[in-house]
Order: sequence, then structure tokens, then C-alpha cells
Amino acid sequence: MAEFLDLHSRTSKALRALADTAMRRHGLHVGQNYLLAALWERDGSTPGEVAAALNVTTPTVVKMADRMTTAGLLTRRRDDRDNRLVRLWLTDAGRALQKPVEAERRLIEEKVTADLTETERESLLNALAKVNRAASELLSKPVDYGDSAST
Repeated sequence: MAEFLDLHSRTSKALRALADTAMRRHGLHVGQNYLLAALWERDGSTPGEVAAALNVTTPTVVKMADRMTTAGLLTRRRDDRDNRLVRLWLTDAGRALQKPVEAERRLIEEKVTADLTETERESLLNALAKVNRAASELLSKPVDYGDSAST
């Protein structure tokens, strides 16, 4: 089923390009909208908590947070109870992006799925959820591709 991987890859790249273009209109760089979304959900998270929620490494979140702090979208403060921990907090500017960013994402979804029926949309989401679950499970354990590639 190599055509699935090829089509999924091309689709992912196109969707990411659309999303990146939309996010740039709000002054955001690649992926920063995901960090914001994690903080909109749970402001005051540690970089490690955000990294776990986004399935990325903590250094990736720290680097992104550096840029976003400079841009005035978030601040860092030591944890009140454990001075070793740093927490990320949204600024008013970071909070103000929630509605426009979410609206942009909804608009992209509506446009790219406009030719699908409601049933097709539901089927697509269900199928993607299953593929995502299977891929996540494969990532969590060692995979031996040995003989399967030749069969």
C-alpha cells in the first residue's frame, strides 16, 4: 500500500504549507500555534508537559518558547512550589491569538473538505484516527521490518 504513504505524505505537506501560510498572517512561525494551543488548554504548563502533549522533545519546546517570549506571546516564571521548574504563561497577546488562529484552522478544514459529504468527513476522521493510533503504537515499540520488506 505504498500509494497510501505517498498520498498521505503529499497531503500532509500541502496541509502544512496552507497552515503555515495562515499562521504567518498572525506573526507565528512553524508549529508555534500548537504550543499556543497547548497553553490555551493549560496555561502555566512546564516545557516538558507541553512537549509530552505535542509529542515533541522538551528542547524543541524550549527553543520555540524562546522565540515566542521574544515576540511577546508568553512569559516564563519559576514554579511557586518548586523553584527548579519553569512554567510557560501566555501574555495578553498570546491569549488574543486564540480566536483568530482557531478560525484560520477551521477555515482551512472547511475549504479542504468542501467536496466531502458529512459521512465522508466522519469516515475520514475515523480512518485517520485509526492510522494515527497504529502509527503511535509502532513508534512506542521496536519494529523489525526485516522479512516483511521482501514479501
